[in-house]
Amino acid sequence: MSKGGSSRINLKKGKPKSADNSPSRKAAGMAAAAGQVMPVRRRREQQRAIDTKQMIVAAALTEFSQVGYEAASIRNIAAITGLQHPLITYHYRTKEILWKAVAENTFAQIRQLWDEGIPDRESMTPIERLRAEYSAFLRFTVDYPDFHHFMLRESRPANPRLPWLVETILLPTMQRLLPQIESAQERGELPDGNPALIHYMMIGMTSVLSSLKDEIRRIAGVATDDPKVVDGYLGMIDALIFRSSMPLPQSAHRRGRKGPRGKAAAMGRPK
Repeated sequence: MSKGGSSRINLKKGKPKSADNSPSRKAAGMAAAAGQVMPVRRRREQQRAIDTKQMIVAAALTEFSQVGYEAASIRNIAAITGLQHPLITYHYRTKEILWKAVAENTFAQIRQLWDEGIPDRESMTPIERLRAEYSAFLRFTVDYPDFHHFMLRESRPANPRLPWLVETILLPTMQRLLPQIESAQERGELPDGNPALIHYMMIGMTSVLSSLKDEIRRIAGVATDDPKVVDGYLGMIDALIFRSSMPLPQSAHRRGRKGPRGKAAAMGRPK
């Protein structure tokens, strides 16, 4: 080395620059962190609101079905849910608004079952689609027995809410099914007659496990919410209504071949 040289490393040259701790830099960092936290918080709040509204609607369905619209009260629904009365009126300002939400929610679930729960709808014949749709409706009424009693209360004469229910929900629902009924009639797979009456005949058949469940249990000892009973009942509808297009479901068909004892077991009767 030259005489004037130095063997020591100049550490200053390799030292990194100190972090920018200026107020503007800190503010930018806090804003970025807030930008990440807020969407998560907002999604949680939105989901909490959705869950709360679903809880309210479910409790309201029970309240309306058991005591009717006139006797139902927001305070009773609050007691069922354990929520504060103001929270319910925050989401549903009046009893009428809540009643409409109940009707719309239940039929939205039925339409969702038809739209998403039935595979290959486009490749089905009309009678096959009807079979799948009415079967899905039956299972829905079994899962939500309050629904049928809710509807029965609203079908009484001079009910002021019935026109809204018909125009908004019932008529569009039936109009979805009528073309399939008419097509099945043209193919000889359903009897002649008014398609609307055939629809209501099917509604009666597919809702009886729900509407008369207590009576059936007391008289026949049959638990109508038993999955085996539901399958067996659908098998009977297959044999009576849809026999021209498809056989009984395999499980129901096998139970039906076991003789009287097997048939009783399939229907849920005591052995």
